[in-house]
Amino acid sequence: MKQGMVYLVGAGPGDYKLISVKAIECMRVADVVIYDRLADERLLELVRPEAELIYVGKASSAHTMKQTDINRLLVEKALAGKVVVRLKGGDPFVFGRGGEEALELEARQLPYEIVPGITSAIAVPAYAGIPVTHRGVATSFAVITGHEDPAKEKSTLRWDKLATAVDTLIFLMGVENLPYITSRLMQYGRAADTPAAIIRWGTKPQQQVWETTVEQAASMAETEKITAPAVFVVGEVVRLREKLAWFEKRPLFGRKVLVTRAREQASALTARLEELGAQCLEAPAIKIVPPESFAKLDQAIGELSQYHWIIFTSVNGVEFFFRRLREAKLDARALAGIKVAAIGSQTAGMLKRHGILADLVPVEFRAEGIAEALQGRVEAGMRVLIPRAAVARDILPEALREMGVGVNVAPAYQTVCGDTEGKKLAGMLADGGIDLVTFTSSSTVTNLCALLGPDYVHLLKKAQVACIGPITAATCAEHDITPDIIAEEYTIDGLVTAILKQ
Repeated sequence: MKQGMVYLVGAGPGDYKLISVKAIECMRVADVVIYDRLADERLLELVRPEAELIYVGKASSAHTMKQTDINRLLVEKALAGKVVVRLKGGDPFVFGRGGEEALELEARQLPYEIVPGITSAIAVPAYAGIPVTHRGVATSFAVITGHEDPAKEKSTLRWDKLATAVDTLIFLMGVENLPYITSRLMQYGRAADTPAAIIRWGTKPQQQVWETTVEQAASMAETEKITAPAVFVVGEVVRLREKLAWFEKRPLFGRKVLVTRAREQASALTARLEELGAQCLEAPAIKIVPPESFAKLDQAIGELSQYHWIIFTSVNGVEFFFRRLREAKLDARALAGIKVAAIGSQTAGMLKRHGILADLVPVEFRAEGIAEALQGRVEAGMRVLIPRAAVARDILPEALREMGVGVNVAPAYQTVCGDTEGKKLAGMLADGGIDLVTFTSSSTVTNLCALLGPDYVHLLKKAQVACIGPITAATCAEHDITPDIIAEEYTIDGLVTAILKQ
């Protein structure tokens, strides 16, 4: 039987991009991933499709699986010869119970590795603009569990030493015990007016920070109804937040944005919006899939030498065209002597990745623009190939035919309705849980409306609507939706720029 292996992996403090390269390597080879509540689920996209995913998340007073059962599960999967990743929020050895899991594996003589993660004890204050040490302010810090049961007869914490011996105190998982924690600190000499901060969902777009004092922290948590996960920071370094609160100063911080692009394309828009502070929900309204038949495209590829121009109207058209080119055992050399046009800088960029520099990229990124730009470049009798979506506007082919050009429109892909859960999305819109809905094509509009159901007009009035250009905006109008934002440049960057101007 194959030798099993267990990786005890720290997923970091919440921002999924803070995971280590080593951790990513482990995720990609895992047969089984056993993950916690605080590990961002987007990290699971790193896992192979056939890998087994097991959720063992633990929230305060609500454990999906007891620690002894988790230990037993790790042993069971390793004995079965599996490569196991135990994915834990933060760092496995900072209140992550990684030591207990490692000892269990050691006792069974099973191989394991520890993959450290960025601990929330340092990262969460950093994202709140609070350095845990600072020259002239704090030269020491301590990380303390906030989970200790106040009803215990004897505390394992030396409050008499801890309260004043260290400049900065960081309590993890302690929001429910703040009355006990703060009373102990004051009892043993920490000044009541010492600056403090409560940071909820630190490092994530929904991060919230409350500045307070040791004396007022518990009552503030109760008044504001602050719940876990939260980090409690005590010390003079909290005052630095006034100047260093960088994370919350980003222009889209706190805004919840719905990204409706196809799943494989959503990441580009999501990444740009998240860099600017937005909290993105990817709910693909469309899926990009092969057409019902490649016959027409394959025939065109077999007759490429007969064409004078190939016009690509989208990144998807480029991708599917070159896939079929490779299927025919051909590469970019097959386009020798053929002029190439691209609608949009992103389409031109994708062509460049395939070794083709577009001969024409019109200033106006839509069919009307390319038809106008081709005036004087194409002549009657020429042949043009357009690999594009199975269903699309016919303005460009019709304009070319009016010039006497022979046009072959070959379906390279099609868009179908996405697998997003419409009822859940409708509920979020109804409750005001989404601030902005982005549409990047006419098909995203049509399919999102279908997913939301007959009340879509009312639901979409609950949020702002942003469109990538006038064609998409016109589709919105056909569905009685009035866009609040229309990008002047019909690209992802153009859409983001338009959102920022709003």
